[in-house]
Amino acid sequence: MKPARVHPTALVEDGVVLGHDTSVWDGVHIRHGATIGHHCIVGEKTYIAYDVVIGNYVKINAVVYICANVAIGDFCMISAHTVFTNDRFPRSGNKELTGLETSDVTEETLTTRLERGVTIGANATIGPGITLGEFSMVGMGSVVTRDVPAFALVHGSPAKVAGWLSACGHPLLRGRYFEEQVVAASAGGGHRDLHCERCGRDYRFDGRGLAPKAPIVSAP
Repeated sequence: MKPARVHPTALVEDGVVLGHDTSVWDGVHIRHGATIGHHCIVGEKTYIAYDVVIGNYVKINAVVYICANVAIGDFCMISAHTVFTNDRFPRSGNKELTGLETSDVTEETLTTRLERGVTIGANATIGPGITLGEFSMVGMGSVVTRDVPAFALVHGSPAKVAGWLSACGHPLLRGRYFEEQVVAASAGGGHRDLHCERCGRDYRFDGRGLAPKAPIVSAP
């Protein structure tokens, strides 16, 4: 194990916890109380708000904005220029219009969660109060406005399900074939067994979602 490496130009506030073998690159700003696990990479000029919790083996590319009330699971990848939000009705001024609205977490601040293995493509925007299911993938430039199922591939604005992926990222259903299988499974009330040629895992698709046939075990 090696201690976390922090670039001299990074600003890491008091109370931040960095796991071993984690690298924080130039121009990064990590606010007080944030926790980042081991074997993570935080790319240059990324901002991580106070008390954000990030798991292990997470890759965060350059110029990512992670606001308060975001929780990121293990093995997630967040590509460059991704933006998270936590307020559905943001205003500069307070409700009395006597000054600025607080930037602290309040009862109106929503929580966004990334479960294990999520990938977010470059330039994506993640709306407030959303859960991205494990091993789901968000296409680049997408605007996510609702929860994303596990193993789903979503893209667009607003983002919609466009396929289903294995935990390794290999597509199992997408394009016209994806649409045909959704219709067939839904009409027949049955399911379809799928096998990933890349990683060897087996899945079951029921027309609404994809589930692994065996638990997917990851490193501690």
